[in-house]
Amino acid sequence: MTRTRRAFRAGALIAAAALALAACSSEGGAQSEDQPAAGGGDAPAVEDTGLTIAMVTHEAPGDTFWDKIRAGAEAAAERHGLTLRYSNDNEAAGQATLIQNAVDSGVDGLAVTLSFQEAVRPAIQAALDAGIPAVAFNQGIDDWEDYGLMMYFGSDETLAGNTVGERLTEEGAGKALCVIQEQGSAALEARCAGVAETFANTENINVDGTDLPGTQAALTAKLQQDTAITHVVTLGAPIALAALDSIDSAGSEATVVTFDLNVDAAQAIQDGRILFSVDQQPYVQGYLAVSSLWLNLTNGNDIGGGQPVLTGPSIVDESNIEQILPYTQNNTR
Repeated sequence: MTRTRRAFRAGALIAAAALALAACSSEGGAQSEDQPAAGGGDAPAVEDTGLTIAMVTHEAPGDTFWDKIRAGAEAAAERHGLTLRYSNDNEAAGQATLIQNAVDSGVDGLAVTLSFQEAVRPAIQAALDAGIPAVAFNQGIDDWEDYGLMMYFGSDETLAGNTVGERLTEEGAGKALCVIQEQGSAALEARCAGVAETFANTENINVDGTDLPGTQAALTAKLQQDTAITHVVTLGAPIALAALDSIDSAGSEATVVTFDLNVDAAQAIQDGRILFSVDQQPYVQGYLAVSSLWLNLTNGNDIGGGQPVLTGPSIVDESNIEQILPYTQNNTR
């Protein structure tokens, strides 16, 4: 068994155990008959616990990836009778201010992304000093323990990049262009570095992911200039769709592979326009981050045994897109 498959299997088992623990805990108390399934549905409302969870992310405007994070977090909050306060800022100082505001408002739990690690450290420390349990998710897999955070939920980005590089080798790729849409993001840099570890002929390009027309123009120019590029590796679904347009504009024959999914990217996989996606299950990240805080606040639990809880990587391609497409349409994958 390869390192990639070993690590993914371990992560899947931990994530499954975490979900099972949340289910067992929610069904074991006096209010078990009132607990709805995740997402609410038509089940009776859950009694309000009076607990408030703040989720603070580095979401950039227009990035549909974060809709799934938020949907998972909202489903968990509804299931467990919590109030969720979601906020985001894709600037380091802005995210730090939002975290500090949450602390000052006296929230009961905090879930954060560690994209701007040093900038948010003082605000996270303020939460810990105030006795607020805090977890990390999505970004910060190598650093969450150093920040004193209790748990981590997300993908191993280096492993995910390795997975892409291995697939490119299997596909007989010539040269890969790895597109970083947020320069300085530790997670995105790790993805491209992981690709290069297992597929050496990889070049990075930095673009502004909040400016999709500018991104498309930059990729078109690069593809016209470097006709050796056979594969474009994008790190988010909106960038993958821009890359498809760039390939058409440049008259290139390059193939797109991507990280993450949205409805349009999933449809493009089904239509054969995107070769595959590396999925990290953002809905699960949001759901587990909130559920883990509920478990800790109400029952003293933690998840993962001091290790990160892996939600990916997993490959979505022509072999399984029929099964997965409905979940992307429901915003739960």
